[in-house]
Amino acid sequence: MKYDLLIVGGGPAGLTAAIHARARNKSVLVISNDPAASPLAKAPGMANYPGLPGVTGKELVERLLTQAKDLGAEFKQGRALSVMPMGKSVMVSVGSDFAEGSAVILAVGVSRAAPLKGEAELLGRGVSYCATCDGMLYRNKSVVCAGDAPNFEEEVEFLRSIGCQVAVKRLAGLSILGTEQVTGVRDAKGEETPCDGVFLLRSSIAPAQLAPGLELEAGYIKVDGHMATNLPGVYAAGDCTGQPLQLAKAVGQGQAAAHFALEQFS
Repeated sequence: MKYDLLIVGGGPAGLTAAIHARARNKSVLVISNDPAASPLAKAPGMANYPGLPGVTGKELVERLLTQAKDLGAEFKQGRALSVMPMGKSVMVSVGSDFAEGSAVILAVGVSRAAPLKGEAELLGRGVSYCATCDGMLYRNKSVVCAGDAPNFEEEVEFLRSIGCQVAVKRLAGLSILGTEQVTGVRDAKGEETPCDGVFLLRSSIAPAQLAPGLELEAGYIKVDGHMATNLPGVYAAGDCTGQPLQLAKAVGQGQAAAHFALEQFS
């Protein structure tokens, strides 16, 4: 099925975009980790959000989520791994599955993890972000897994089930070794572990890795007044577009991004 709109991220920007799209009777799929696990859901109270003084982050996320679902927004839980504009469509890979939309809104929040040393250089040459997608390439080989994805243990067990010898490492201070191909990793203590592949199973992927060629500005996604990025059919909203990192801004940008993303096809 091709959706009118794909939304990557289940925070306030993404959920507001979904609500706006469904209010216009457009089909929408929200791709995200569990929205209840978002940083906002942990906020004990917000004094500066208009009209709802003292509302907790958890309450607000639940209200937004319920409203989007009641309006008919569809949800797919998982990590978006890549965003690929293709003519009049945009494809988003989610694990080993794909979703297709006329446009996509990136509402991925702030990526607080800097790329590891060697990550960008060896991506696709031993570095992978998805065990179930690429694991069979390393069957009966040695791999290293690191990350904080909700399904981290499941992906590690999948690799073990196909015969991989798996070493689990912490992301902090990890370096990936190799020139043309991954040969190993070095941890924060300087200990080296030889391996054939490295699976970086983060809860989310930084925008630059998610959508190759995406233009950034000071580390944030660069958008114009219509919340459009430099990639065709790709929009962005919320904290991922830069300062101020405020809930009210995220909600407003989510509405605007959905409006302009859908306008181009009306």
